Amino acid sequence: MSSKTRLDRAYKNAKVVPFDNSSKIVLFSDCHRGDNSFADDFANNRNIYFHALKQYHTEGFSYCELGDGDELWENISFDSILNAHKNVYMLLKLFHEQERLHMIWGNHDMVYRDPKYVEKNLSTYFDAKIGEDVELFCNLKYHEAVVLKHSDSGQELFLTHGHQADWWNYLFWKWSRFMVRVLWKPLNVMGIADPTSPAKNYKELIKIERRTKKWITENDNLITVVGHTHRPRFPEPGDIAFFNDGSCVHPRSITGIEIENGEISLIKWQIATSDDGTLKIVRILLEGPNKLSDYKTE
Repeated sequence: MSSKTRLDRAYKNAKVVPFDNSSKIVLFSDCHRGDNSFADDFANNRNIYFHALKQYHTEGFSYCELGDGDELWENISFDSILNAHKNVYMLLKLFHEQERLHMIWGNHDMVYRDPKYVEKNLSTYFDAKIGEDVELFCNLKYHEAVVLKHSDSGQELFLTHGHQADWWNYLFWKWSRFMVRVLWKPLNVMGIADPTSPAKNYKELIKIERRTKKWITENDNLITVVGHTHRPRFPEPGDIAFFNDGSCVHPRSITGIEIENGEISLIKWQIATSDDGTLKIVRILLEGPNKLSDYKTE
């Protein structure tokens, strides 16, 4: 099965979410939330992520996570991740209860493509304070892709993780997961990178981007937003409409994409030092905002 076939299938079976110029949507991916051990790359940025997500919730944004939200290659169970970052999941629970949460699975949380696994592991959790199970993400559905469709213009944005263009991490993800758990997790603690990860293998990254761009051009330059490679991408109107929201495991910062007022922007959240020496978390506009209509092809 080729990357084209996999991307075609993801687009065909995508969950369609209507939006308009009044909609506010934020896209993050590749959080890789772990168990707060030395191998948990998310732990360094969890306060930045939580602050940013809390701001988006307050401001009425919907949240769409483009895969690899939970690190289920290094960690066997979701319970250890939940206990390590419970404040994050309680915030995500609020988005879910208000129907503002859209979840996509990636290669590191590919087990979520099984609805029975999601129902068993994410619907409830054990609350030690009261000694019983309580609701977490009741009736949560994970998808391989989401299509945002503009209610007025009909313009579409295709959102997926992007590993469809990475044959090894799509077809042989169980083998990669085994290698990560047995070999690369211990080595990662010592600072040795996993060479199978496109985020740490530049040649593989370029190949994945090239395959994705080829698919976009064959589909009338459909606006496509992915993660997977961890490399932020923000094209200008007229270029191939290939966007990448980056990741939440950059050194000391997280990147994402905002859709608001019919416009798209690439943003970064990081810790900055004030003149008086105090630290604060700030939002920085990296690219845009550009009108989505400027990317539309006739």
